[in-house]
Formats: sequence, structure tokens, C-alpha cells
Amino acid sequence: MNSAIRRLAVAAMVLMLALMANSTYLQAFRSNEINGRNDNRRVRDSQFSVDRGAILIGNKAIAESKPSDDRFKYQRTYSDGPVYAPVTGYYSYVFGRAGIELTQNSELNGSDPSLAFRRIIDVISNRPQQGASVTLTLNAAAQQAAYKGLGNKTGAVVAIEPKTGKILALATTPSYDPNKLSGHDLSKVADEWNRLGKDPAKPTLNRAVRETYPPGSTFKLVTAAAALSSGKYTPESKVNSPAELPLPQTTTPLVNEDRKNCGGSNNATLTIALRYSCNTAFGSVGLDIGADALAEQAAKFGFGERMLPELSGVASAFPGDPNPPQTAQSAIGQFDVRATPLQMAMVAAGIANKGEVMKPYLVQNVKTANLKTVSETKPESLHQAVSPEVAAQLTGMMIDVVKNGTGKKGQIDGIEVAGKTGTAQTSPERPPFAWFTAFAPANDPQIAVAVMIESADVARNDIAGGALAAPISKAVMEAVLQR
Repeated sequence: MNSAIRRLAVAAMVLMLALMANSTYLQAFRSNEINGRNDNRRVRDSQFSVDRGAILIGNKAIAESKPSDDRFKYQRTYSDGPVYAPVTGYYSYVFGRAGIELTQNSELNGSDPSLAFRRIIDVISNRPQQGASVTLTLNAAAQQAAYKGLGNKTGAVVAIEPKTGKILALATTPSYDPNKLSGHDLSKVADEWNRLGKDPAKPTLNRAVRETYPPGSTFKLVTAAAALSSGKYTPESKVNSPAELPLPQTTTPLVNEDRKNCGGSNNATLTIALRYSCNTAFGSVGLDIGADALAEQAAKFGFGERMLPELSGVASAFPGDPNPPQTAQSAIGQFDVRATPLQMAMVAAGIANKGEVMKPYLVQNVKTANLKTVSETKPESLHQAVSPEVAAQLTGMMIDVVKNGTGKKGQIDGIEVAGKTGTAQTSPERPPFAWFTAFAPANDPQIAVAVMIESADVARNDIAGGALAAPISKAVMEAVLQR
């Protein structure tokens, strides 16, 4: 009998110790994770009674909490909601959080460990918990220009400050109004959520950083960078540029868009090939330098790395181990090359910044309610993609594209613009993607932009990066350069 009692007592003690250990583990190591879960209703009830910090651009709040007279103490509101929705995301009682509202949640609601001292002061002084504000790097004029430029098109715009990596604009269309998801009438919120989920245009999709697309001829900048860096080419090197380029291992040739040779020559210079976006020339270059060189160069620009964790950005990709025909296609941004608009903005920004690619970031700083800075983001170098000499050569070639080639609609009066157009084919069933990436001023870059148009209400034959995307890039640049 005593033996049985002892075994029972030992078992109870082991279970008690296990419970204590698990409780300690949860409190010490997983409390933030559990508190941050979108489906934690108890925490959400508590957080909806907190004066959540604002999301700011400069001194202007684009998301803030205002007192409410219902069962929740505060109502989250968004000024210019659809314009900034891909960045701010939403803060919903029913459907949780997205965007900055998600990734900066602990700072905004005041629960982050960096705000512990502030919480102690609030408890001592009997003040309610108050969240910190998050200031973004966005330029309001550039953001408005990007959203207006996209209009009723489906697409995305990303603008970067080349020397720092600051995101100056990040817009996608179609968009949505986060105010309709943050309301306190939960039945209306659910209706709006269901409507957005059924919309085939996918308005909640962040096309700037969460989706990858074939970059088409904008990827020729990466191919040109690899060629120039190899030492085998200069901007004036002659390259094979016929109307049709026979490819090994296949009877299907690589052709130019107009089925003609490059600028009237079967042996155009690399500069002329970029000016006219010559597929056969860059296919020839790709075959010559090889897939490994292309993959290595793409990686130096950031391909293969997840970017902008503030918005849960995805990685762009260069295909692994392509055969020769696939290598030629990859050299012109086709086959399985996939890039986000953010990635192609980074390519332009890296060239603009003398070959150095800066890590992109969106959060400038976090400040307490009494304006004490909790954290400040400092610029950080990601990779030296090319040498300053190669960057200068690429810049000259890109200036020629805008002055004399396919990028003329990206010109800005009185400012030299360096750019590259792209029109990426996908399938006969859907229209091509139109791209433009550029930076300006070419001699002292202040902004680099990538524009991607997924679809527009124009005839298929009228879809081209120079026609659709370049004017939007111009407008965003002018907003930053105050032209």
C-alpha cells in the first residue's frame, strides 16, 4: 500500500514539475509569439483597449487609433487607406493584422521588450498602456504619384533611395481600404473580407514584394553587368545580333520582338543591343558567359534572398542548372527567371550607387509617446554587385536607352535619366508584363524606380514597358526631385 502511494506521489510530483517547466518555458521563450498570434482572442480583446501607436510618414499619421464610444476603447483609422494599404496593412479584430500592423505589432501596442521601461513608468504613474509610433521612410509625394500613375491598371511600383536603401514609394493596384477591415461592426467587416477574398483581381495581394514575375528585358541589366564584369566585354564590344539566333539542342530559335536584327546590324555593340533591347544579342552573351556567371551576378544584386521583412517580402529567383537554350532565355529575363518589383528596383539602385546594393528598409524609427527614440534604422550594405567602373559603364548604356532607345517616355526635362524597359512574355492566354526600371539624376542618383504592369485596359500589341511603365516611373521621379 505504501509503495503504491509513493509511486503515485512521485508521478504527481513529476507531472507538477513538468507543468512548471512548461509554464516557465512558455513565459520565458514563447510569450511574445503566443501574444502575437492573430487567433489569440484574449490578447486581442486586451490590445483593442490600448492606445495603439501611429504609423507615420514624417509628422503625418497614415494609421492611428482614435477614441471610440463602443465596447472597444479605440478605433483604428487609415488616411488615404488604399494608397498606403500595401504598407500599413490592416488591424482587424476578426482577421488579425497584416503589413506594418503585423510586423511592428509589439512596438505599436507597447508590449515590445524595448518598451519595458516605459510600461513600468506607466504602471507607477497609473497611466494606461500606450504604444510607440513607427515612422516609415516613404516619401508621401512619391507614394501618391505611384498610386495615381497605376490608376486602374494591375501592377506595382517600388522606389528606393540608392545611397541608403530607403523605400521611398511602394504601391500596388488594385488596392483595398483597410478602414473597412478595422471597423467595430464585425458583420460588415466579415462581409468586406469575403468580398475581397472573392475578387479575382486580388486587391489584398502585395504585388511589390510578395509576388514574383518574369522580369523580361529589365534582366538584361544583370546580363550586361555579368558580361562587363567578366572582362570579355566593353560597352563597344560587338555581339552576335541576328534577327533569329539558333540555339543548341533545339530547332526553335531565339528571336527579336520585331523579327529583325538589332538596330540594322547582325553585330551590334553591347550599347546598341541594350538601346533596342535586342534578344538575340543578349541570348548570345548569355550563352558565351554561361549560366553560372548569370546566376552569380543575379545573386550579387540580391536574387535568392528574402527582402524587406517589414512586409514579409519573398525572394526573387534565377533558375538552377539551366541547359543552353534555357540559359539564353534566362539571359533575357524569360524561362524561369522570377523577380519582384522590389528586386528590379534594387538592380537599378545598385548600379546607381556605384555598384553597391544597399539593404532595402521601410521603418525609419520607433518612438515612444513622449518622442523618445527606441530604435533607428541605419543604412546597411548588402552586396557589391559590380565595380564602380562597371557601374559607370552600365549607367552610360542606360542613359542611351532613355535618350535614344526604348525608354524615351521616361525622360525628364533638364534631368538625365538612366533606365531600361522590359516586356515579359508569359503565355498566349494572357498579356505580357510591362516593366521599366530607372534612376535619376544619372550623375547624382536620388531615386531608383521599378514599375511593373501586370495588366492594363489596352490592346495586347500596345503593351510595352516604354509605353505603359516608363511614364509612371517619370511621375514618381519628378515627385521626389520636385520637378
